[in-house]
Amino acid sequence: MAERLQKLMAQAGLCSRRAGEELLRQGRVRVNGCVAALGDSADPVLDRIEVDGVPLPSDPPAVYLLLNKPRGYVTTLSDELGRRTAAELVADCGARVFPVGRLDKDSEGLLLFTNDGALMQALIHPRHEVDKIYLVTVSGQLDGAPERLAAIRELDDEPIRPTQVQLLSREDGQAVLRVAIHEGKNRQIRRMCRKAGLTVHRLQRIQEHTLQLGTLKPGKWRYLTDKELRELKGSDSRDQ
Repeated sequence: MAERLQKLMAQAGLCSRRAGEELLRQGRVRVNGCVAALGDSADPVLDRIEVDGVPLPSDPPAVYLLLNKPRGYVTTLSDELGRRTAAELVADCGARVFPVGRLDKDSEGLLLFTNDGALMQALIHPRHEVDKIYLVTVSGQLDGAPERLAAIRELDDEPIRPTQVQLLSREDGQAVLRVAIHEGKNRQIRRMCRKAGLTVHRLQRIQEHTLQLGTLKPGKWRYLTDKELRELKGSDSRDQ
């Protein structure tokens, strides 16, 4: 069955769909010896698909792992500025894996990696609106902060879904908030806090989908358990 080439590359664990589109734009993908273009399709059973002259790999063993990303690491496979990447921390897992979603450089916590392109695309699709839960340490206008954050419905004229905010503790001019969002807009929580008169000192993701960070130490990773994987695949809304 013919599929778009960027989708086939993602399913093979070679790259994300977006990265696959860039490979196509650069003319680095060939189908049956001919340079392919963005928008082309192929049948992986009938056609020979090559990227940089190397045949597209058959389905590799699926790998699923959870990293506790420390602050100071960017969520990319490589960085043109030479910054440390989250991918470096999972390089010893024995497979080429890709991050599912992002955490910005100054944020930390749970980050899922996999080479299961179909699952990755299902989990990051905006329509699934899965919960992402963060612990956020803030200072500033603390009185009424949870209510102000929960009342925000737009950022830079772009609508956002309602947010659940709970005050966990407050002392010495700082508060720790539990913030649950259903979207993944760029630096969403930081932008919300700034709009609410708050300064973010620490932002840690502790849960995403059905996965929980638990006691995993910063910079360490582990494979998902069978139970976690069953629950995660049950949450990816594949009844699309």
